[in-house]
Amino acid sequence: MAKPSLKLIEALRNTAKELQKSSDYQWGHMGSCNCGFLAQQITKRNKNEIHSMAMQRYGDWNEQLNDYCPTSGLLIDDLISQLLHAGLDVDDLKQLEKLSNPKILQNLPSGRRHLNHNIKADVIEYFHAWAHVLETEITDSIELDMAIFAVPVPETV
Repeated sequence: MAKPSLKLIEALRNTAKELQKSSDYQWGHMGSCNCGFLAQQITKRNKNEIHSMAMQRYGDWNEQLNDYCPTSGLLIDDLISQLLHAGLDVDDLKQLEKLSNPKILQNLPSGRRHLNHNIKADVIEYFHAWAHVLETEITDSIELDMAIFAVPVPETV
């Protein structure tokens, strides 16, 4: 699963927000699909640039990820490298296209355990749940020494 970071959580939430506002969602378009919207946020490239990069090689996101090679020189592989550098892994991206990460699905606030991968509202719900999972991982990893928060009791004379 993705390496939790505040920057990645912000990217997931911003992706959900942009997706909510957009009328451009299209699961079959490499720049306007689930991974495409997240790639727009992380790489600051537009949907057409992302789609054009992907069309230099065959296949959808899943096939592009199967064939990913960081030294290929292909623009889509450079873009995937940027996504991985942001803390994602190949499985995160494959699961995003199908909305299939079990940990994220278990944390859906609606109590649902299955989402439709090409329904915009379901994709938005997945992004929100994913951000929440990563946020929880960060907060659960923080151990505080409660002794440093102890308020000294004044001595009575």
